[in-house]
Amino acid sequence: MNIKGTLITYIYKAMNIYYILYITVSTFIFLILCPVLLFYALISGRYTRGINERLGWIPSPIAASLTGSPRIWIHAVSLGEVRVAQAIINELRQMIPSCSIIVSTATAHGRNLAMDLFGKEVKIIYAPLDILLFVWMSLNTIRPDALIFLEAEIWPAWISEAKRRGIKIAIINGRISPRSFGRYLRFKPLFGHILSKVDAFSMITEDDKRRITAMGASPSRIIVNGNAKFDLLSRQAEPSREDETRRLFNLKNNNDLLIAGSTHTGEEEMVIEAYKRIVREFPETILFIAPRHIERSKEIAAILEKNKLEFQFRSGLKGGAERCKQVLIIDSFGELFNLYSIGTVIFCGGSLVPLGGQNPMEPAIWAKPILYGPSMEDFLDAKALLEENSAGIEVSGSVMLAEKVLMLLRDRSLLKEYGLRARDSVYKNRKAAERHARVITNILTGTY
Repeated sequence: MNIKGTLITYIYKAMNIYYILYITVSTFIFLILCPVLLFYALISGRYTRGINERLGWIPSPIAASLTGSPRIWIHAVSLGEVRVAQAIINELRQMIPSCSIIVSTATAHGRNLAMDLFGKEVKIIYAPLDILLFVWMSLNTIRPDALIFLEAEIWPAWISEAKRRGIKIAIINGRISPRSFGRYLRFKPLFGHILSKVDAFSMITEDDKRRITAMGASPSRIIVNGNAKFDLLSRQAEPSREDETRRLFNLKNNNDLLIAGSTHTGEEEMVIEAYKRIVREFPETILFIAPRHIERSKEIAAILEKNKLEFQFRSGLKGGAERCKQVLIIDSFGELFNLYSIGTVIFCGGSLVPLGGQNPMEPAIWAKPILYGPSMEDFLDAKALLEENSAGIEVSGSVMLAEKVLMLLRDRSLLKEYGLRARDSVYKNRKAAERHARVITNILTGTY
């Protein structure tokens, strides 16, 4: 392994002082922190899983099992990106049946989901840290023909080394949120240089195209293809899920259910205040609160106790216990999508506080009226689709949230109309995964 030769090649090939600084500083910081991090990992037991892969040591049996051609490496950092990868891989299998695919993730949750979704068909690894040596080792072992980054993953060392080797590079289902856009612009000399090495950008919206162009990407390499994440929703929204979930939570057909999904600190108080107003007129209405971080469940319980509302925890319903209280705290993972199927009205959290919102298309595919606050920066494409179809309702606080829910409960035809228009918004975005996958095949064949 000629590390010195690789570094010299980088200096001559790149000739970008910002990139050289990035490589130097990131490596220096890693060397300084490495002993501390390793000691913490060994003592706590955390972050030890896959540490060899993060440091570039990919097990040789994984590389040996990649017998198909071309080899496509897809990086999907966590849960959301893994689901996008599933939709795109489904299409790639149709377009290039002979290909070998490997998926890397950065989180344990992402890896676990990938293992569940793909089984033995796709090899799953942890992504290497963006340190030149580790990237060099990983690429040496896997030897991909194409390196695909999903959504907003821009890793300078990884991209530069892949480009040096002649590997095709694409950012697929690309999105640049307004919050991250400002951070990227502060380092435009670096990111502009890195983006010049990417062969194709298949972005979600025109706004994403505008932002990545401002960061330095060549407009001639950018195309807008929609959000592949929405494609899977149509297949997942099976009517049988609704019936099973309704039985599981002991809901009768005449029960109205307000679901507050993926809520954050500061929102539960507003939701509960709105709920207290709602039950004055519709006393049988049930409330499910699903916090974004389930470790906050006891905190939410304290708020409910303060408001003299009886509640149960979802975890307490296991073993045959029935839901019998009007408020349920969802302190479990992986159920929110199914829960949306039984909701009457849905509120998407992370939006009444400045945290960018949550994906409103998950309840939309179930034909549910959707409410959200003013902070939807992370899902502007979904918000725009809903509002273009007169399907989303923005609220500013607890009073307005209560007013809008009451408006819908009083007028059942209006409630149904909002739900149907929401579902139509998802349908309008279908085939995005196919369009993104086509970009990958085009860069591999040189026709992009």
